[in-house]
Amino acid sequence: MSEAINIKEKLSQFSTHWDPHIIAEMDNYDIKLTKLLGDFVFHAHADEDEMFLVIKGRFRMDYEDHQAWLEEGEMVVVPKGVVHKPHSPEECHVLMIEKQGLINTGEADDDRRVEKAKKL
Repeated sequence: MSEAINIKEKLSQFSTHWDPHIIAEMDNYDIKLTKLLGDFVFHAHADEDEMFLVIKGRFRMDYEDHQAWLEEGEMVVVPKGVVHKPHSPEECHVLMIEKQGLINTGEADDDRRVEKAKKL
């Protein structure tokens, strides 16, 4: 049996932005928490889909041809190969499900690139 994971408690363990933390693993996927603030970088993941679920706050997902706001309790799956950029004017807490080994900036070169997410 697995133990319950307290998402609020896990979120309290870090204050950095654009810095995903692994809270669980499922098959070949990581379940991550991150905090968004400001603009990220336009990027894509050639071979992986990404799922974003807003836990607290709201953020906008920018695509090449449109934008979409996500509110608390809403989620989006960004299909592999789709160029996207999260933007959050205020701090937003997000749960993500991604294939293990996914790099948060895809092929884009950015100072916030995380090659290997930390485990909480």
